[in-house]
Amino acid sequence: MHISNVTLVNYRNFSQSKFLFTKDINTIIGENGSGKTNLFRAIRLLLDNNLYSSAYKLDEGDFNRSLGDWRGHWIIIAIEFEDISKDEPLQALFSHGLAVIDEPKAISNATYNLYFRPRADIRYKLGELSEGDTAGLNAILDEISIPESYETVFYGKSNVDFSDPDVYKDLVGDFEKVIFPKEFDSSKFGVWVPIQLSVAKEISFTFIQALRDVVADFNNNRTNPLLNLLKNKSGEIDPEEFAPISKMVKDLNDGIESLKDVETIREDIKNTIQDAVGQTYSPSTLSIKSSLSEKAEKLLQSLKLYISEPDEDYEGAIHELSLGGANLIFLTLKLLEYKYRKNKGTFANFLIIEEPEAHIHNHIQKTLFDRLDYSDTQIIYSTHSTYISEVSDVASINILAKKRNYAEVYQPSTGLSEKKIEQIQRYLDAVRSNLLFAKAILLVEGDAEEILIPLMIKKVLGVSLDELGISLVNIGSTGFQNVAQLFHEIRIRRNCSIITDLDSSFIDAEHKASDTVEIKKAKTRILNSEKSGERRKMVLDALVEDNQYLEVFYADTTFEVEFISAGNEEEVIHLVNSIYTSKAKREQATAELSADDITLYGTRVLTMAKKVGKGWFAIMLGKYITSQTIIPDYILKAVAFAKPSFSKKLIASIIYFRIKANGLLDSDLGLNMNLINATLTNYENGTIDLKEMMNFLEEIIPDDQIIDFLNLI
Repeated sequence: MHISNVTLVNYRNFSQSKFLFTKDINTIIGENGSGKTNLFRAIRLLLDNNLYSSAYKLDEGDFNRSLGDWRGHWIIIAIEFEDISKDEPLQALFSHGLAVIDEPKAISNATYNLYFRPRADIRYKLGELSEGDTAGLNAILDEISIPESYETVFYGKSNVDFSDPDVYKDLVGDFEKVIFPKEFDSSKFGVWVPIQLSVAKEISFTFIQALRDVVADFNNNRTNPLLNLLKNKSGEIDPEEFAPISKMVKDLNDGIESLKDVETIREDIKNTIQDAVGQTYSPSTLSIKSSLSEKAEKLLQSLKLYISEPDEDYEGAIHELSLGGANLIFLTLKLLEYKYRKNKGTFANFLIIEEPEAHIHNHIQKTLFDRLDYSDTQIIYSTHSTYISEVSDVASINILAKKRNYAEVYQPSTGLSEKKIEQIQRYLDAVRSNLLFAKAILLVEGDAEEILIPLMIKKVLGVSLDELGISLVNIGSTGFQNVAQLFHEIRIRRNCSIITDLDSSFIDAEHKASDTVEIKKAKTRILNSEKSGERRKMVLDALVEDNQYLEVFYADTTFEVEFISAGNEEEVIHLVNSIYTSKAKREQATAELSADDITLYGTRVLTMAKKVGKGWFAIMLGKYITSQTIIPDYILKAVAFAKPSFSKKLIASIIYFRIKANGLLDSDLGLNMNLINATLTNYENGTIDLKEMMNFLEEIIPDDQIIDFLNLI
């Protein structure tokens, strides 16, 4: 038995979200605040038997903020299980109508739901409203408050998809049209399950919380994992085996109590009381006793864990370990606690681990979770560690995307064949972190783009790709299709720009009778590259057709040639003396790079890049990228597509940077700084729009690249 999906409706980050799970190891990826903890909290409300009863008392803060007015709405947490066997308690309570419980080895689906809903009297009043009676609806909603008006109930045997908005309207009602159900359809939405019959009592469920301050947890009797292990084991110790230890403790207590100093202090206390209040009011008896327990449970709880760091001989207490060492030990003990619990025999085993990576070295993270595999156990863990995600199966990943007031859930393997999933899996082992954690993606084909594009964006726009939420991934080839297919309406709904070269020839590559063998070979390579570029364009154009999340941006020739064509010959000329030693060659190279003829400067820049290697050439060139460098148009368009929305504050920051980069904030230029600040403020607060802002910029920096950029966003 395992969880196949979890649906959250109106719960915290989630408006209507559905998570899909496989039966073994599953990964939840998401940035801070995207809802990973809230997902686990929702699962625990249904499956964790260790939660306090107060945890089920939800309040208005648990409703998703995108609702606006939460009153009258429901919170729904629905878990669906697969591979339910014929075990009578589970079949009777949770299997929905598709179950075939008469077969010896019946396998079916089952559901277990939490409804946080208005009480029956309010639901009855809503059901009695006439369609469109907004005034009547508002009158009922005005009477609603928590906790007086709401209840938390559990249901099984539902057979609907709660992530479907129409299902929600059928169950809860349509608030816009004021149409509410008059009765509850148990054939679709399930039957009531008393909390005493909770599925949590029939399974093994272990939750390992995010590792924050494990030293404090070790010092807390309720959270100490070693103490929990010892408590479990103490009940299994043979009384006869422990009898000699109990006798030793009793003898030790007697020995301590009979010490001469202890006896003297006891008599002195007794005499002092009598001197103070007299014989009548003094205690009849008085003893000093040793409180060492003779019970196995208490004695085992007195044990403390001492451990060394790797490659060290000194054994210290937990607080003496590094944070990573303490976290690793804490996690290990929690895993052992799970093993003990699992071995007691249950219908199903679930292990939920929240962000286990804190302070743990990346190699340990990868090794630990690569080996995290327990038989008959479904494991779900959350992370924002790129190292842990590398060892995750792409078919078992749910990605959380943070939106305004809600989160979206993506499954990157949805709709892909096993072969395509395998191809993606092999590739993502190397670059998964950039692809799965970013808000937007640039896919590039080589080292030059990987090195120089982030640098140009930072130097020219004043913000980094990281600040824009864009990850740049070097595919290392022109085979973009396997990775790019991840970005799709049914998979990852994030914008992805593909940046690639068409490798169009900029010289006359037609073969001539006078060509030498070497020239003929060179021309053949040029023509073959051009044909490859044409084929690549056909494939990529077909790939992005009808896909709003994918777009391709082509360099007509190559990145290096387009860089100079944009007007950046001076940056490349800086490298001439570093690449050539001959004065004549330096002069020739400088003249060719300064020429207006693409045949000359294009050939020269590619010759220079080939001479030192394209990657190293890009590193050398990066030293000379400045705020006045011109970003090639196709790259600027790719960045604008990848990030479809820019906040006014971010745009204002970029504009201010460009004004400053043009020296217009220098006092001796006579430009009124107050006017600049006022105009930017007016744009941010909406007094003027972007077009008016651009008109202002065209007056003060008319030829600046910021105008082109603003036209794109």
